[in-house]
Amino acid sequence: MALTAETESRLYRSLRVAAGAAAHLVALGFPAAVAVLARPGSSEGVWPVPMPLPSAPQFSFLMTEALLIFSPETSLLRSFSRKVRVRVHWALQLLALLCALLGLGIITYNKHLNGKGHFVTWHGLTGLLAVLYTGGQCTGGVLLLYPKLMKNWTLAKLKLYHATSGLVGYLLGCASLMLGMCSLWFTTTVTGASWYLAMLCPLVTSLVIMNQVSNAYLYRKRSQH
Repeated sequence: MALTAETESRLYRSLRVAAGAAAHLVALGFPAAVAVLARPGSSEGVWPVPMPLPSAPQFSFLMTEALLIFSPETSLLRSFSRKVRVRVHWALQLLALLCALLGLGIITYNKHLNGKGHFVTWHGLTGLLAVLYTGGQCTGGVLLLYPKLMKNWTLAKLKLYHATSGLVGYLLGCASLMLGMCSLWFTTTVTGASWYLAMLCPLVTSLVIMNQVSNAYLYRKRSQH
């Protein structure tokens, strides 16, 4: 029996709500799990400066929530005005950037104390690129607050490019997390099915965010015709 258009629409919306709820749970649960694994005394040589701890909350929680805040189905602030959501988005993104810079500084200082090389792994290089990209993305977001600075660009086009470039930055952050989970410390601490479950976390949030951005793009395209 074929599904009606209304039934398909409801099913699709239910799947989006379920996926968004899963993204919220992962965004909160993943950094909490990493914090427990990297607690003082849990692993020799990890503390007092654990590498995963500064970066996991930044990309798995702050940036995920900053992007999900615009989801029409699963935003925690969907009952608020867009102006409020934009301000909260800005606050979360700035906090994420501060956490990234703090984590980068701590890791660099820790490697200096131990006489280790800086940014010699794919995880380190990707993490550095993600931090720099996040800084550029936050700077570019200023244009949305003052669109008159870009006289030849419409506000709708600026929003589209900002969302697309933000997705690229988010995927860079997730890639850095996944590469970090291939490190010796993480593979030694997390083994078996738990390791695969951890790797699945950034994949889930990435798919949800990509779907959200693509739907926003299609909506804008339809509204133009």
